Amino acid sequence: MSEKSQLQIARAAYQPKLPKALKGAVRTVEGKATQSVGNQEDIKALFPNTYGMPVVEFAEGGKAERKSFNVGIILSGGQAPGGHNVISGLYDGVKALDPANKLYGFLMGPGGLVDHKYVEFNDKLIDEYRNTGGFDIIGSGRTKLEEVEQFEKGREILDKLGIKALVIIGGDDSNTNACVLAEYYAAKKYGIQVIGCPKTIDGDLKNDQIETSFGFDTATKTYSELIGNIERDCNSARKYWHFIKLMGRSASHIALECALQTQPNVCLISEEIEAKSQSLDDIVDYIASIVATRAQKGDNFGTVLIPEGLIEFIPAIKKLISELNDTLATDEAKSIARENQIEYVKAHLSAVNLATFNSLPEDVASQLALDRDPHGNVQVSLIETEKLLSRMVERRLKTMKAEGKYVGKFSAQHHFFGYEGRCAAPSNFDADYCYSLGYNASRLIAAGKTGYMSVIKNTTAPAAEWIAGGVPITMMMNLERRNGKMKPVIRKALVELDGAPFRYFASKREKWALGTEYVYPGSIQYWGPSEVCDQPTATIKLEHGK
Repeated sequence: MSEKSQLQIARAAYQPKLPKALKGAVRTVEGKATQSVGNQEDIKALFPNTYGMPVVEFAEGGKAERKSFNVGIILSGGQAPGGHNVISGLYDGVKALDPANKLYGFLMGPGGLVDHKYVEFNDKLIDEYRNTGGFDIIGSGRTKLEEVEQFEKGREILDKLGIKALVIIGGDDSNTNACVLAEYYAAKKYGIQVIGCPKTIDGDLKNDQIETSFGFDTATKTYSELIGNIERDCNSARKYWHFIKLMGRSASHIALECALQTQPNVCLISEEIEAKSQSLDDIVDYIASIVATRAQKGDNFGTVLIPEGLIEFIPAIKKLISELNDTLATDEAKSIARENQIEYVKAHLSAVNLATFNSLPEDVASQLALDRDPHGNVQVSLIETEKLLSRMVERRLKTMKAEGKYVGKFSAQHHFFGYEGRCAAPSNFDADYCYSLGYNASRLIAAGKTGYMSVIKNTTAPAAEWIAGGVPITMMMNLERRNGKMKPVIRKALVELDGAPFRYFASKREKWALGTEYVYPGSIQYWGPSEVCDQPTATIKLEHGK
């Protein structure tokens, strides 16, 4: 590692907190058999060896005994704060079971497993990365583990290194791949366990068992600091409307959490827009009405938070995107030259969706017809929704001014906060949570579990009172359409419109819209009073009635 900052030096000495059940020998407590959240018979048929397993919790009072095994670990998908602490927690956990145990990291994601590229961790290497942000200790990648040839190539290196278990750190797609790999190795009786860890700053990998995905806490606090800074500038200059797009392709958890922390004038929630069947014009009307009302008081400034995936939730555009995804998934479409792609899709769209396509601004329509991501989805981060909305609002305001319904001045600034939050030094919450997830994974391996997700619950309590255990990954799965085919995937968690976080936001947003109620969270604090340094997100506190 290069020269360290003073924060890195001081932060390296921080010892993450553990649930008390993990501080000594553990006792495994098993619950009842489980079933998937949807398509039970189909999921059971696809995963006969890893379906229906019980939820497990670890309790104090187990019998201390040496457990000898080697473990491999993979960082998969986009970065999230705390990944290094998952690795250090796992390292400490396997060494506590037997100092001779080894931990190997596969380089640059799942591709490292297939290509047999790895590093063995030791104390010196691990200590360089404790409590740091990023995934640079071994790198990450987006190679999908789907083919038998990949599974067998992985088995070769796992057998060579004497690895008994593989831990995959990732989001819903990565953990779906972990589940597929666990099923394959179980069916073949290879004796290789696979454990997942819930990672994504988007916050959409959660359910009754997973309270939050790691990195969400740090990322939203990082974004909220930036939004607060913009709000302070906004309230100082008093002449700009700031349109701020935030990461979150499939759900609006980040936008909602940042709104709860900073109290902007407008925060759009994609799930609400879909539920109300709102059009793009409806959204523009809503923002323009707030701009006009504030202008009547002389407040020609404000902040607007926009989820990255907003455009996919507008019902008419969602139908268009669905047909575009299926159209572009065909072999014929893949053979079409890029410059001819738009004309190709126009020729294959239904009349209704073609009308929607033609109604969009040319640049947005062309972006919708561009190449998909590895999962066959629109690359919504490439669509400049923040500029689209401000442009349309400006046009609407000109019309309103001509009608005598708007008296102000409108000038927009644009921001997209994404990469800024993915590799921040983890907050105390994420440092503790991630370390516990990794340490807990070592206990799942020692208990002989495979096809499980490492979970830590009761996270609004002090860390000593957190509950450690595991959840069968099949419990979270259903069938969804991907690349034109039905595939087993972990169900994404969307913002619940009847949930406490959204209901609280909805009760306050009119006041925030018309007043200037900004809150300035400031930067993440690592030392100081617990109420400043150790607090979980507003979302998780509201969900637990805190």
